[in-house]
Amino acid sequence: MSPFSKALRLPVPLPVFIVLAALLLGTLPAHAASTSKINREVDKALVRFQQFDGAKAYLDIAQGVLVFPKVYKAGIGGEYGEGALRVDGKTVDYYSTAVASSSFQPRAQAKTLIVLFTREDALSQFRASESWKVGVDGAVVLVDLDAGKAVGTPHIQDPVVGFVFGQKGLMYKLTLEGAQFTRLRK
Repeated sequence: MSPFSKALRLPVPLPVFIVLAALLLGTLPAHAASTSKINREVDKALVRFQQFDGAKAYLDIAQGVLVFPKVYKAGIGGEYGEGALRVDGKTVDYYSTAVASSSFQPRAQAKTLIVLFTREDALSQFRASESWKVGVDGAVVLVDLDAGKAVGTPHIQDPVVGFVFGQKGLMYKLTLEGAQFTRLRK
């Protein structure tokens, strides 16, 4: 048994655990949610988002809103979630997001990701591609909470802005670099 397995108290050797985790993460898209479930979860995520002071200012100018209600990160291998793109309050497409990761996460964690397209040209460029990678196809500016626990608005003019939050509120000091959004056929 490797020293890493002992430190993590894994019942199997670390290399076996890595293979099993990779296989599990590789099967996540096979358990795709229905469109009605995704839409219900998107509605809930948007209600939660609007509870942050300043969030409405961003939603009011958004040309499109891409919502991933639950992006799961577990084990070694990355993150995965499914969501919907809404334009004028209506779902126009469904997407998955995936991020490769080499960090170890002992328990599954979920976060909510909302990406707002504040300019029509940014939304059009996004919709024209089947797969869009942050940092390659475009940049997403992540917005943090300011000192007053409100969503700051200094990035309101940026073409694509993102928000990540969990059970305890907006998360900060995160990056979406390398995240990929892929259109789903539903």
